[in-house]
Amino acid sequence: DARPTDQLTYREGHLRGRAILLLEDQPLNMMIAQKLLEKQGMTVTCAENGAVGLERFMQSPEGSYDAILTDIRMPKMDGLEVARSIRALERTDARSVPIVAMTANAFAEDIRESERAGMNAHLSKPIEPLLLYQTLERLIP
Repeated sequence: DARPTDQLTYREGHLRGRAILLLEDQPLNMMIAQKLLEKQGMTVTCAENGAVGLERFMQSPEGSYDAILTDIRMPKMDGLEVARSIRALERTDARSVPIVAMTANAFAEDIRESERAGMNAHLSKPIEPLLLYQTLERLIP
């Protein structure tokens, strides 16, 4: 039984050198996502909650991150708040940086809520590596 993602391709090496901001409050999930990203040559900056992630983005020079991956349910500030806060910032990359939700909440309403918050994609957990790479490849120019 082939899944639809099996027919999609991913160009190995396309994401090498890309900088990713990863927001995840569960240490095991953070470690898994970080390893998946680093395996493809990406540089990963981790934040253990939304407030820390927003702070890291705001303190970075414009254009520092090629994409942001964020869990939705986190303490202090959830992923939706993070996305809305980043999109509202007065800096050129705040409106263009791809923001991807990573969450166990994969219902249609959850996806619409992510889109309304300014996210570009919504991946359900557990993360499928190929789908993660394809999504980043599609979103990062």
